[in-house]
Amino acid sequence: MMADLGQEIGWDDEIENEGADFEPLPEGTYEFEVRTMQRGRFPGSDKMCACNTAELTLVIVDNDGKEHQVFESLKLNSKMEWLLSQFFLCIGQKKKGEALRPNWNAVPGSRGMAEITVNEYKDKNGNAKKNNRVGKYLAPEPKQFKAGCILMELRPYQEE
Repeated sequence: MMADLGQEIGWDDEIENEGADFEPLPEGTYEFEVRTMQRGRFPGSDKMCACNTAELTLVIVDNDGKEHQVFESLKLNSKMEWLLSQFFLCIGQKKKGEALRPNWNAVPGSRGMAEITVNEYKDKNGNAKKNNRVGKYLAPEPKQFKAGCILMELRPYQEE
């Protein structure tokens, strides 16, 4: 996927694009690519101690070829180990039932499938807003063997 990097705007250039109203993707299962990953720190809360976080930007391309970004935060906390495992299974780094030491450097550019939900919330001004969130990271489907037959014509070996 080629990213739209935009164009630089000069200090004295005119600006006019006010942006369109954001419309989230409909809920469903989508293929995504991890565009970026930044290491961060969660300061802690009354439900979870302070810990490292992986701040992800997932890119989903819709049927019209338009890119949608979904922002996710993976907290490196034992309470969230199940989600870390689900994510690394999804992108193919982890095998079911096996321990994994994640290769974080390989996360950007990774692909997977996820169930995307629509999250409704109120912004700091009390306005109703919507965004997309990952409901569940999906493990890749194992390749299914389909029985069939292959016909081959056997010929005797001949030296030339």
